[in-house]
Amino acid sequence: MERLAFVVRAEDESPQRRDTHRAGTGWRTRVGTFAATAAMVAAGIVLGAQPAAAAPAPIRLTSASCPAEIVQGQTSGCVTELQNLLNAHGAGLVVDGQFGAGTLYAVREYQAATAIAVDGRVGAATKSKLYATGGSAPSPVNLNSASCPANIVQGAKSGCVTELQRLLRHQGYAVDVDGDFGAGTASAVRAFQSSRGLTADGQVGADTKRALYDTDESPSTSLDLRSSSCPENIVEGQSGGCVATLQSLLNGKGQSLDVDGGFGPQTLAAVKAFQSASGLTADGAVGANTKAALYANIGGGGGNGAPAPINLNSASCPNEIVQGQRSGCVTELQSLLNHHGADLAVDGDFGALTDSAVRDFQAEKGLSVDGHAGPNTKAALYGTVTPPSSPPPGGGYGKILDVAEAEAGTVEGSARANSYGSSVGLSLSTSNYAWCATFVSWVAKQTGASSYRNSYVSGWVKQARAGNYHLSVTTSPQPGDIVAFDWDGGSDFTGGNEHIGILRTVSGSSFTTVEGNTGNPNGDNDGVYVRSRATNSGYDVVFIRVR
Repeated sequence: MERLAFVVRAEDESPQRRDTHRAGTGWRTRVGTFAATAAMVAAGIVLGAQPAAAAPAPIRLTSASCPAEIVQGQTSGCVTELQNLLNAHGAGLVVDGQFGAGTLYAVREYQAATAIAVDGRVGAATKSKLYATGGSAPSPVNLNSASCPANIVQGAKSGCVTELQRLLRHQGYAVDVDGDFGAGTASAVRAFQSSRGLTADGQVGADTKRALYDTDESPSTSLDLRSSSCPENIVEGQSGGCVATLQSLLNGKGQSLDVDGGFGPQTLAAVKAFQSASGLTADGAVGANTKAALYANIGGGGGNGAPAPINLNSASCPNEIVQGQRSGCVTELQSLLNHHGADLAVDGDFGALTDSAVRDFQAEKGLSVDGHAGPNTKAALYGTVTPPSSPPPGGGYGKILDVAEAEAGTVEGSARANSYGSSVGLSLSTSNYAWCATFVSWVAKQTGASSYRNSYVSGWVKQARAGNYHLSVTTSPQPGDIVAFDWDGGSDFTGGNEHIGILRTVSGSSFTTVEGNTGNPNGDNDGVYVRSRATNSGYDVVFIRVR
């Protein structure tokens, strides 16, 4: 596994470390002291530590023997385990079971590299991520491949189990991704089977596999191109989640690709253009250098230690968000600033660097530069359409597009996005499941256009084809209609690779949509965004009229 070579931006860095400027903009690049620390750690010098003693026996971080948060100053087998996991990611720590300054820096470096709030505290999110990406689990294997048994059962250890655990986590079940089918995984499988009306026997057979893959989203963009899950070189002709992630990242650098998971001529041209602009060899092969450039200046948000994000325009946030505050409003503010290129640690703490980033943003947008995130700054952060705190219900099908467009810019995992689940009786974070159909259900509920609600795309298509709930299929689409996508083709909407949104404009075979659970055109977290689509792009489309 490659070493994580990332610079961490944290609020306790001194202002003197913010001297270099990003070419072409007013944003400052925050440079920390981790390179020097990493060198000391690699040499076996643990800052603040006493002479090395025998390390306590490692204890799994998720066991009851470890505290909810492992923090600096602790000495235990939990810290031993933590150091081993960090070393699996290239930290080069002396494994002594003592959480000193060197371990703190390694934790922060790992959090920054994996889009977890950089607070140096090893809580649930960091623990889960360490095990999910720790390199000890076998590489995932598609459950329907010949390499996996017809029934995967408790006691199995393999890449098939790794894939099973990844799918369970995607469905919202908190299991460790370690490739070991233990009691926790078995419990999650039974719970999943019960939720889908399957026999809850804990055995992963054909029906359970089908249900696990039956999600409503486009190819996964959650894979890290630098992980062992992706090829060393991603090239034309390949397909899958690694290519989908590549396409999303390229869109974040100014391209306008369909995120379909297929590395075709358009993706090749976009890769070459990006490589050329970045001073790299423009060969179209996405290797280590191109991957590093794609991930440069990407921030994370809403992870371990940070308050849950709150929409800045909600009643829960003050009129002006200022330095010294700590809240979910600040988490949201930092995420939005990173969306515009700020490179902040997303920890919910409005410190000096956040103040500087606000001022930089205000200067860029021609606003009064006071460091206060007031109404004008909030509006500029969200873009031209500011999500309202609560769109008025009613208005029927004529209001579908108005309500959907008002949500554009809502980020996955934010309090606003998570509220959509109420329309279908879900309280899950939108970071944990495919929610495109949930968003359409929420819009329908707000307008009263249809009484139908379903978190699965297949349900919407089925009811439209049957003419139920004031839904019908149309071949003359117009703004405000619903559009369903079958990425696998065939228009049967049963392959577990579907998507859905609200039609915004139509021009011949091309159209634009407002979609939930879709890639951000600027390359940050998924959310509600306007996307460009077409009826001749290799996937099948069904237009649904609501009347």
